Amino acid sequence: MILLKLASKSLFNRKASVLLSVLTIAISVMMLLSIERVRVDAKSSFANTISGTDLIVGARTGDIQLLLASVFRIGHMNNGVSWQSYQAISSKRGVAWSIPLSLGDAHKGFAVIGTDLSYFEHFRYAKKQPLRFAQGHAFAGVSDVVLGADVARSLDYQLGDNIVVAHGMGNTSFQQHDDNPLTIVGILAPTGTPVDKSVHVPLKAIELMHGSAQADSHEHEHEHEHEHDEHTTHPSEHHEHGQHHEQKHTPHQDLVGTPKQISAFLLGFDSPLYSLQVRHNINQYQAEPLMAIMPTVTLSQLWEMLAIVEKILLLFSLVVVSVSLLGMLTTLLANLSQRRRELAILRSVGAKPWHIFSLMSIEAVLISVIGTALGCGLFYAAMWASQSLLQAHAGISLSITPLSGYELSLVAGIIIAGWIVGILPAARAYFYSLNDGMSIKT
Repeated sequence: MILLKLASKSLFNRKASVLLSVLTIAISVMMLLSIERVRVDAKSSFANTISGTDLIVGARTGDIQLLLASVFRIGHMNNGVSWQSYQAISSKRGVAWSIPLSLGDAHKGFAVIGTDLSYFEHFRYAKKQPLRFAQGHAFAGVSDVVLGADVARSLDYQLGDNIVVAHGMGNTSFQQHDDNPLTIVGILAPTGTPVDKSVHVPLKAIELMHGSAQADSHEHEHEHEHEHDEHTTHPSEHHEHGQHHEQKHTPHQDLVGTPKQISAFLLGFDSPLYSLQVRHNINQYQAEPLMAIMPTVTLSQLWEMLAIVEKILLLFSLVVVSVSLLGMLTTLLANLSQRRRELAILRSVGAKPWHIFSLMSIEAVLISVIGTALGCGLFYAAMWASQSLLQAHAGISLSITPLSGYELSLVAGIIIAGWIVGILPAARAYFYSLNDGMSIKT
C-alpha cells in the first residue's frame, strides 16, 4: 500500500506528462472497443436483414448477386422469373407462403419494390420480427404506395402525398412514370434493414408503368378510336360507350394483375425439410433456368468475404493501441533521467532496488488502468452519441450493453501490455545505484 500511495503521489507530481499518456491510451482504448462493438453489431444487423425466409428464387446467376439484388437492393437482375414458374413453384407441396418481388425502378435513389400483400404479412427480419406500420396501412389500390421509414424521413413525405416512380435504379432518371402517380397510404416503422430504404408498390402498378401499361393504353386508344368511329355511325350506342369508358377507368382493385415476369420471389415452408427438396427441384427446373438460395447460408458466405475488412479495422486499432503504449514508454524513459535524484533519495532512506522496480511498475500499471477506464467512458459516450446516426445512415443498431467477455479481455490485455512496457524503465531504475542520483552529471 505504501508503494501504491507513493506511486500515486509521484504520478500526481508529474501530472502534465502523465495526463498525455493517459489520454493517448484512453483514445486508443475507445477506438479499439468502438471498432469491436460496431463490428459485432454490424454483423448482427447484417444477419438479421432477413429472417424466416427459407429460399430466395431467381434467374440463374451468382448466389451473392441474387441475395444482394433481392434483399439489399444492390445491383441488378439480368433476367427474371416468369409468372407461370412463380405460380407453379408457389403451389408446390410444403410451401407455406411466397412473396413476389419486382425490381428495377427507383424513386429519388430509393429502390421501388413491386410486390403483393403477402410482403407485409410474411416478411420477417431480426429474429422473425414482422413489419409494422408507423402510419397508415398496406396498399389497397393499384395507385397506393407504402414507404420505408428512411424514405419518408429523408424526403419528408406524409400520408396522402403523391410520388412518381422513375425507370432505373439511379438517383436521376430521364424516364419518369409521370402518367402513373402514386399516393402514399402507409409508412413502415424502422427496421434497420434495406426495407427502410424501399418504396413498395403493388405488382399491378409496375405492370401499368411498363409495357403492359403502354399496351393497354394503346389498346384503349385503339378501342376508343374504333368505338368513336362506330359512334358516328351508331349514335344509339353512345350510352354503351360511356358505360364501357367508365369501366375502363374504374380503379383497379386487383393488386397483382398478370405480370409476364418478376425479378425474384421469397419462399417459406411448413417444414425446413421441404426447403432442401424444393431447392433441388428448382435448381433442376426444366421450364426455365432458375436457382434457389438459402439466405442464411449466402449471408454467411457474404460476411466471410467482408472478413478482410474487419481484420483491417482490428489491425488498425491494435496499431493505435501499440503507438499509445510506446508513447507511454517514451514518457517513462524520458522522465527516468529526471528522477535520478528522487530515486536516490528513496534508496538513501532504505528503499531496496526491488522497491524501485515495483514503484516504477505500479506507476505504469496505474497509467494503463486510468487510461483504459477513461477509454471505456469515452467508448460509451461515443456509442450513445452515434447510436441514432449509425441506425439512420448505416442501418447498424448499436447495443449499449456492458462489456462482453472478449471486450474485457482486450481491456485486460492493454493493462498487461502497459505493465510489460513499464518493465523496461523499471529495470533500468532497478540497477541505479545510490551514487547515480547523488553525483552531479556533466
